[in-house]
Amino acid sequence: MGRRKKLINNTDIPQHQIEAIARCILPDILAFYESEEGQREFSEWKKQREIEKQGAKTE
Repeated sequence: MGRRKKLINNTDIPQHQIEAIARCILPDILAFYESEEGQREFSEWKKQREIEKQGAKTE
């Protein structure tokens, strides 16, 4: 049997409310990243992150 991952919630928001919000917005997030615009933005984000990593290595 797998062990359940311990959740980290450092807010005053109850965990069940966080999970309810996540269930509501997850389909929209998935639809965005599956869209052409989402794919383009994600690709740009990855490129920017790689540039930042390269800058950190040279310092």
